[in-house]
Amino acid sequence: MSLAAPIGIFDSGVGGLSVLRAIRQQHPSENLIYLADQAHVPYGPRGLRQVQAFSEGITRYLLGQGAKLIVIACNTASAAALHHLRATFPDVPFVGMEPAVKPAAEHTNSGVVGVLATPTTFEGELYASVVERFAQDVTVLQDTCAGLVGQIEQGKLDGPEARRILQGALEPMLESRLDTVVLGCTHYPFVIPLIQDIVGPQVNVIDPSPAIARQVGRLLEKHTLQNPARSIGVTRYLTSGDPVNFQELIKKLLEQDASAQMLSWQDDLELVPQIS
Repeated sequence: MSLAAPIGIFDSGVGGLSVLRAIRQQHPSENLIYLADQAHVPYGPRGLRQVQAFSEGITRYLLGQGAKLIVIACNTASAAALHHLRATFPDVPFVGMEPAVKPAAEHTNSGVVGVLATPTTFEGELYASVVERFAQDVTVLQDTCAGLVGQIEQGKLDGPEARRILQGALEPMLESRLDTVVLGCTHYPFVIPLIQDIVGPQVNVIDPSPAIARQVGRLLEKHTLQNPARSIGVTRYLTSGDPVNFQELIKKLLEQDASAQMLSWQDDLELVPQIS
């Protein structure tokens, strides 16, 4: 495999762009492919088996594009499909999302930690295992922030509806002496300014994206996959939704212009390029 081969990154929508941003900052020479499954966004309310099927189809497509490593930049897909993908593709290095409960439990002073994530993430074995291992001595409060992913997918990062959703989640936690918020969905880092405005500067908000980018670096080194080029890597953007809308969101969220290619699902099992 060529060391210039790309890293494949996928999410149900634009949330994983927060992870892509961190990977680009830490590993500027790497080539990247980002695939947003916007035909199926959000993954959160969907069943585990359905998310597994989508994740497997996306992984097959990214591997077909030559990806040397796959980043599941989606907490819901990680909870539902990470173990399945590792078993299905045993020779492929995978990086999944894990709610940052451990650092939250280690750094809380009040002993009260809030986790914002999707229903599927909360129902998954991965989340339960993290809480059991690392949060025995703290109070963990949870909220699914229903509707927030949809607001972010529309680019409404500080609108009244996003604020209403977050206030409904966070204000009861603040009454319970919350001092640390864990973002258990890759969409949520894009509303950190709004979250911080609601909870105040005394509450620590944990964005897992930099830690995921560091894990990508560890796996690249472990498998000797680092791209030795000194130039800035190329990023390709793919979506199963509307490419024009996706391009507008990339510009809003990453503050850069980009073109996006449209893919289509065949029977929700296989992705193919959309012929215009």
